[in-house]
Amino acid sequence: MQRPPHPAAIPEPSNPELPRHVGIIMDGNGRWARGRHLPRVAGHRSGVRAIRPVMESCHQAGVHILTLYAFSTENWSRPRHEVTALMQLFGDTLDSEVSQMHAEGIQIRTIGDRDQLSPRLQAKVGRAEELTSANTRAILNVAINYGGRNEIVSAVRDLAERGIDLTTLTTETLGGALYTSGLPDPDLIIRTAGEMRISNFMLWQSAYAEIYVTPTLWPDFGPHEIAGALAAYARRDRRFGAVPEPPAMLEEALRAPAGL
Repeated sequence: MQRPPHPAAIPEPSNPELPRHVGIIMDGNGRWARGRHLPRVAGHRSGVRAIRPVMESCHQAGVHILTLYAFSTENWSRPRHEVTALMQLFGDTLDSEVSQMHAEGIQIRTIGDRDQLSPRLQAKVGRAEELTSANTRAILNVAINYGGRNEIVSAVRDLAERGIDLTTLTTETLGGALYTSGLPDPDLIIRTAGEMRISNFMLWQSAYAEIYVTPTLWPDFGPHEIAGALAAYARRDRRFGAVPEPPAMLEEALRAPAGL
């Protein structure tokens, strides 16, 4: 299981009301194109153009890690010409953006199974990760050929191949074998285009993530929509499975005789 380089030091969040790690399921490119009587590839191109302003808005707001769901393991079933165009777009975007992102102090990582990518694209990914590996201002994760179920299965296989006794497996050990090893789990998952599902995205890591769904199609998603998602997150009461007792009830419980 090929994993990206271990990330550089990750700062503690400066504002607890803001997520440190945001994941985005970028959905709606095809519908955006169809509504304009354009080919689906035109929607994907517009979707790529939406990334930079969203990324900058996240960083300006204090979000340190942004994970974008670019291509799933299931997307290979799309028409061949569309898959080819998506891979070409990814490679072209790396070519045009890596130097600028490096200058801005952004660390680029990819998560997913690279083995199915073309050797040329694998080389581009490797160069981008190596060039930016020491950057600490922000982290951009790009999920390409990624599937949450496959990630978990691959992690278990990797641990078994390393001789780990799986009967002693812990959540920490398994988490350390995932593509996102060394990164905090996402606090907020955003899905565009209104679908109420997470589509095999970061299944393990999003156990306690807040979910925000917007009807806005990804090419139309911008700084205003990011601000709305972050504001909604700030209003959430994150309990992580716990139910805080009111102070009066807690005091009464402490005064109660033992054994009752």
